[in-house]
Order: sequence, then structure tokens, then C-alpha cells
Amino acid sequence: MMSAEIPTEAVNDFNWTGKMSPKQDPKVSFVVPCYKLAHLLPECVNSILGQSFGDFEILIMDDHSPDDTPEVAATFGDSRVQHIRNDPNLGALRNYNKGIALSRGKYVWLISADDYLRSPRVLERYVQLLETQPNVGYVFCPGIGVRDGKETGVIRYSTLGGPDRVLRGHDFLATLLKGNLVLAPATLARRDCYERITYFPIDLRWAGEPVDMIWGGDWYVWLAFALHHDVGYFAEPMVCYREHALAMTAIVTDAAIRNCFLADVAVPWMIKQQAEVLGHRHVVVNCLRSLAAEYARHLVGKQYRSSVSKISAEDFEDSLCRNTSDEAERAWMRAHTLAAVGDQLFDRGDRAAALHAVRQATKQDPWMLKAQLKRLLLSLGAPGDFLRRLLQSL
Repeated sequence: MMSAEIPTEAVNDFNWTGKMSPKQDPKVSFVVPCYKLAHLLPECVNSILGQSFGDFEILIMDDHSPDDTPEVAATFGDSRVQHIRNDPNLGALRNYNKGIALSRGKYVWLISADDYLRSPRVLERYVQLLETQPNVGYVFCPGIGVRDGKETGVIRYSTLGGPDRVLRGHDFLATLLKGNLVLAPATLARRDCYERITYFPIDLRWAGEPVDMIWGGDWYVWLAFALHHDVGYFAEPMVCYREHALAMTAIVTDAAIRNCFLADVAVPWMIKQQAEVLGHRHVVVNCLRSLAAEYARHLVGKQYRSSVSKISAEDFEDSLCRNTSDEAERAWMRAHTLAAVGDQLFDRGDRAAALHAVRQATKQDPWMLKAQLKRLLLSLGAPGDFLRRLLQSL
């Protein structure tokens, strides 16, 4: 992935101001969705109020919560904190969009009431980068997991490793297509990105089916922004992400596994469509590769917490035909999906099924040289497995 380290001189030269004047818009808006999370709200809000950079507002977006959220929101005693109560309940994505639309900041930080900032300088560092790098659309860092009030360590999928740096948008997009590694509570974005590119998709129908983007909505937003902008990354984990039964990830994966599949494939198809309009052929190819891998995961069986999404060959073909009318593209997708199925079955130790899948892939496209090589290695048995793993390590 092409990137550039964040220049130290740009950070040191930045001139800071203190708290905002009531007469002018704040530099940053924190949008804090809250539903049945009043008991966790103080830790979130106080972690924001304790930041070294003070030019911000906090919008507590109370989605008609049945607990004592209004009473808790009234206890902070800081003019920068505002409590906004919906009546009736809007649902998560509409609440997010409402908060972003009501916010006044140049930059917007969406952080749920159950998460909190771990470093008192994270906002200062984020704003420094965005102010000195106008090509950067958003900035993020890894997160620390929290369960039962205790830190559980760095969330592995949320880290890129290496130094602080600015990532080229399309290069990062290729990485992000493999799976969402950007934690929403760890991300500060330009409000201009929301206004010009996209808010969270509401009432989406994709390929003729309704898709609730409560699953995959933030992934879509970060991909869409990276299609137009570079992305900033700080290696230090400066945000805490709480894992509990009321967390949104837990709710949506356990309740609607079919929707998770629909969203997982809708997002790359949507980004592909936008990339085609913009003429970014390399992004289109990366989207197709991502889709082949995603379909393969669901054909083999993709784990979501306590549930598994497993689609049939008929489901795959139906989705493929709904999403593209280009027969050449369909044939490409069939071949590469079968090859990816073979990879996953091999990783699970099922050599016979992996060999069958790869054979089917090479029948679809005899010119897939990697698939032909994998077919050869699989047919050699244990020596072929050794050679394959050796090649992978190299």
C-alpha cells in the first residue's frame, strides 16, 4: 500500500486555539448516538470533555431511549454539550444522519455512547493532520477492546501497523475492500465528505432486494470517502471499543444473518458502480476480486458471532445475475469465486473439496494460471501442500 509518513514539521507548525467562541461554529462536532446506554454515557462524554483540544460541540442523539438518558445528559454542566431527543425513535442510521446534519463542525466524529476516547490528545492529533493535509478525507486509529469494564487489548483487525502515515485513497480502498478495519468510534471525517459524497444509506434496495445498511453502512461510507480522498492513520490505539450484548454489532449479526450477507455483497457492488462512473478501472477490478472472495466465504460458511451465513450455489448465481447483466463479467466472477472457495477449503484442511472447486474454476476459465497451479499442487498430495505453503510464505 502506497503511503507517506505524516511530516513532523507540519504538526509542530500548527497554531492551536482554545475553547470555541459561542458566536462561531466549532471546529469539531461529536455526534453521540445513545439508546439504552445512559449508564455508559458519562464515560464517553467525559473522555471528550477531557481532550487537550477544546474547540468542539457534543450532540447527544437520544433516540427516544427508555432509560434515564435525558437526566444523565443534563448533568455535564458544559455549554458544549447538547441533548437532542428524538420522538419517535428513528432507528440507528437515521439518528446518525440527523446528528451529522444538525452538527456545525468542519469535522465530524461519530462515536456511540458505549465507546470512549482513551487518549486526551487524540482529537488534537487528528485535527492537526486534517488541517495540514487538505487531501485527507478522514483519519482513524486502532481500537482497544473493552469487556466487563476491562481492556482486552488491541483489536487486531483495526490495526495497519507501522508508523503514522497518510494512505493514498485508492490503495487504502483496495485493503479496505478485503474487510472493514476502520472502527467508527475511532474516526474523524470532514463534514464535506458526508455532504458531497454520502451519508449513511437509508431504505436501500439493491439488486431488487431491501438491504438494511445497519450492517456494513460504515464500511460503505469509509470506502466511498476513500474513492475520493486520501486517508490518515495513527498507529497508536487511542479509542476504546466496548464489546457487550447491547453493542450494535451483536444485535444486527444475531438477529438478521441474511441481511449481513446482502450487505456484505451490496457494498462492493455499489463501490464498483461508482468507480465505473468515475473511470477508475483498477478500483473496479479490486471490487470484483473482493466480491469473489466474499461470495466464497458465504458459500463455504461465514461466521458471525453465534451465527453462520451459508449460501447455496443457486443463491450465488441469483445474486450474480441480479448485480450484473454482463455475461463476461459473470463468467469471470464464477471462475474466481470457485478458485477462492478452493483456497478457503484448503485452509480448512478439506483437500478433496478444494481440488474439486479449483477444477471447476479452471473449467470456467482455463487461462487462470494461479488456479491451474493450485490444481496441480493439490493433485500432488502432501508434497504439493508443502510447496503451496512454501510459495505462500515467500
